[in-house]
Amino acid sequence: MTHTDPPGGGAAGAVAAAGKDAFARIVAALIRVTGDWTLAEDCAQEALALALERWPADGVPANPGGWLMTVARNRAIDALRRASTERRKLDELAVLALTDPGTEKEQIVDDRLRLVFTCCHPALPLEGRVALTLRTVCGVPTADIARAFLVGESAMTRRLTRAKTKIAKAGIPYRVPAGPALTERLPGVLAVLYLLFTRGYDAEGRPAFADEAIRLARLLERLMPDEREITGLLALFLFQHSRRDARRDGDGDLLTLDRQDRSRWDHAAIAEGTSALARALGDSAEARAGGGAATRPEGPYVLQARIAACHATAQSADATDWAAIAACYDALVRIQPTPVIALNRAVAHGYAYGPASGLELLAEVRDGGALDGYPPALAAEADLIARAGARDRAAALFRRAAALSGGEAERRALLDRADRLLA
Repeated sequence: MTHTDPPGGGAAGAVAAAGKDAFARIVAALIRVTGDWTLAEDCAQEALALALERWPADGVPANPGGWLMTVARNRAIDALRRASTERRKLDELAVLALTDPGTEKEQIVDDRLRLVFTCCHPALPLEGRVALTLRTVCGVPTADIARAFLVGESAMTRRLTRAKTKIAKAGIPYRVPAGPALTERLPGVLAVLYLLFTRGYDAEGRPAFADEAIRLARLLERLMPDEREITGLLALFLFQHSRRDARRDGDGDLLTLDRQDRSRWDHAAIAEGTSALARALGDSAEARAGGGAATRPEGPYVLQARIAACHATAQSADATDWAAIAACYDALVRIQPTPVIALNRAVAHGYAYGPASGLELLAEVRDGGALDGYPPALAAEADLIARAGARDRAAALFRRAAALSGGEAERRALLDRADRLLA
């Protein structure tokens, strides 16, 4: 086999890159043939371990993914032979030698898509779906997943084992659903990606998880280009993530949108997000602007992407098209009438039509008690009240929100807003 790097030259980085690109493809292909999740993951991990041992001395192969697939396939064949498994599985594994994992051939595409839908099956608890997606589809080490979920590695290992056991015992099919079943299942898959992104984007989160959510959204769009909600979700991720480097000041404290240095935003990500949103909306001029009428029906992720586009494409905070944002929230709350979306709608109306309008809508949301003790609701009320001129009352609300906040970064940001009102 041809090798491209001199001995030891960047081998560890090449193994990491190849593993990130090929791990899910290898696991998916082996699961399809063997039906054994643990065997598939173990063989993929053994291939990566052997690469770390061999590549520094031998050089990086010209086709790293193909090398890893060959090793993993051979490990699986050896394991099945030792277990005296039926000949059919051995024959199918041998056929994998004829498939180049460095290309997006039809079978490989199908395998990866099957893996995503299986990991995100609604029979599994939501956090189990997220963890299994991180481990199996993204190849994130179990220890890293455990830290993100604030549990020990052994506890996370048990959680992952339970999820895989449930897939086996419940006979959850390893396939992409078709027809109406696909329409029913896709929102659950997108919800897993959204939660994965949120875990990476939150103030106390792990940015690598947000990167993985974007990577998976790109993959899903490539595999299912006619599903507009996938493209809308990708656009939303890109717009949100474009602000990653500008969300904190020099001391590490969170900055609100109006205080961020927009020159530090990732304008390449904004351009990619704008292009994705245009695809989702039908490539209209209004879609590119992020605020006009869509040419095709809009789902919740497309609407959220339009809102994010209004923020991302505004030249300044004062230039934000709040009327367009309010209109999007009006549509979104009809699709998803949740208290949090209603809260965001109240904020948008407060900026578009004045704080009194926002406070009136906020009062309607809070009447049911669903937002009692919810720090963002208190902060939203404080902001609207401050803009109405009651600075002392607003500062007290910001301090109350800070006291209830679960994250240190959010707490400091809320206290800072209170202090600036009283300065």
